[in-house]
Amino acid sequence: MSKDFLSKGNKRITLLGMSGVGKTHISKMLNSDGNWYHYSGDYRIGSKYLKQPIIQNIKDRMKNDAWLSNLIDREIISIDTKITYDNLNSISVFLGKVGNPDQGGLSLKDFNIRQEMHRLAESKSMMDVGEFITKSNSEGFDHFINDAGGSLCELDDDEIYQYLANQTLIVYIRASDENIIDLEQRAKSDPKPLYFQSEFLINAVGKYLNENGMTYVAEICPNDFISWVFPRLLQHRIPKMERIAEKYGCIIESKDLYQCKQQSEVLELINSSLN
Repeated sequence: MSKDFLSKGNKRITLLGMSGVGKTHISKMLNSDGNWYHYSGDYRIGSKYLKQPIIQNIKDRMKNDAWLSNLIDREIISIDTKITYDNLNSISVFLGKVGNPDQGGLSLKDFNIRQEMHRLAESKSMMDVGEFITKSNSEGFDHFINDAGGSLCELDDDEIYQYLANQTLIVYIRASDENIIDLEQRAKSDPKPLYFQSEFLINAVGKYLNENGMTYVAEICPNDFISWVFPRLLQHRIPKMERIAEKYGCIIESKDLYQCKQQSEVLELINSSLN
């Protein structure tokens, strides 16, 4: 994308960065005039590509109860998911956490199966961006935001990154040291399911077991593992996001973004990163 970003009549951006780094903040400021179409990769994943697996997972768990199982089998009740741009919890519940089944954990095999399903769904959701840009134009929006998931950098797919760069300006929100500390603290106080590349996960689980004198994945406390692994995941992802931004887009600093109070300041910040 050329460097005359401010003069463009139809601005299109993809937001790249860890969850919690400011993507929602920038989306809301940019759309203060209601003229930006907000496309959420995670919403697309949950509402289309993983919707049926999410529902089936709920059904399978309900079938552990004989009474509920009977209602499901006789089609007396139906199951659906409620997913909104502000409530993507059904995806997290489906992804789950690896570890002790008595604490809600999954086996490494089952966990990896769901991780792979998420990877494929995320890839498809990003390749839908062009379709939704066309849709946004037909609905009268001048501008477009692709609010990508924090695991976009884990796809390691230059075809997808080049596609997004052709369709949008990829804007990487680089977390400050203070921001990283805050993200790590959140992972400790509220450990949420995460996406991991298979090789990274296997290595991390092995190190965790060794450090804690454990032998089996079923011994792992799921929440403790998330808290332990999150800083390592950050360090794994940061170089990947840097590479994508340097090759396909631009970089803005989270500390500069947090100083912005209105749309024009955000646009100026993005524009300055291109010059």
